Amino acid sequence: MKKPTKSPLKDPPVRNPGQSLDDQRLKLVTDRLITPLLAAAVFGVVAMQEWVRMFMPRGPMPWMFTAVFAAAAGFFLYRVFRTRPAIRRLKQARDGERAVGQYLERLRADGYEVFHDLIGDGFNVDHVLIGPAGVFTVETKSYSKPASGPAEISFDGEQVAIGGWQPDRNPVIQARAQAGWLRALLKETTGRDFPILPVIVYPGWFVKQDGRPKTPLWVLNPKALPQFLKNRETTLGQSDIKLAAYHLSRFIRAHEREQAKK
Repeated sequence: MKKPTKSPLKDPPVRNPGQSLDDQRLKLVTDRLITPLLAAAVFGVVAMQEWVRMFMPRGPMPWMFTAVFAAAAGFFLYRVFRTRPAIRRLKQARDGERAVGQYLERLRADGYEVFHDLIGDGFNVDHVLIGPAGVFTVETKSYSKPASGPAEISFDGEQVAIGGWQPDRNPVIQARAQAGWLRALLKETTGRDFPILPVIVYPGWFVKQDGRPKTPLWVLNPKALPQFLKNRETTLGQSDIKLAAYHLSRFIRAHEREQAKK
């Protein structure tokens, strides 16, 4: 009898940049494309069998099965046409989060702990930085740039405008809500009140600051973030950094264990 075994890992690994978007993309492909494709394939095989049987003594019904196959194939092509834009958007967002995540990983050399893709109740926080300058939530926004001309984003302190266009969902509100959630989480798990500074980054865009926000918040190109961090005063010592990072990693691993049970 084979002896029971278990994973050599004591805890599940922390999450990767853009992992939630990968999960959404996989679910979208499975639900919207794979299922109708399999249905079309099954009816296609049945239709082919009926065409073969047409030359046999039994009475075949190739026209009926061919019509069903054509309907299933048409539905699949319709789903492909309707789903491709959503898949493309998720891929672009995922690639943006990965690029920013890889860039943020370099900050470990400056004493920062870096976490990716924290899952909240119906939302996620793309990245979290914990280091000498404090605790930061980092929200990545990946928008397509114009083929020519300036790629400029303006921030007036409360609203972001992308080439003069304002997003339907204000990312400033989203970023502040994420920072508030993380602050409450760390206070609950550590007993300490860590101020959280929300950051919104736009890879590949030039960000123009037209005003000062009412509460601290940064809107940047991710390449500007290291300098902004260096310009801030040191607010956390090593013991505080380790305390916050330890409890945040425990929260992430607990969530992953719960997901593994499902």
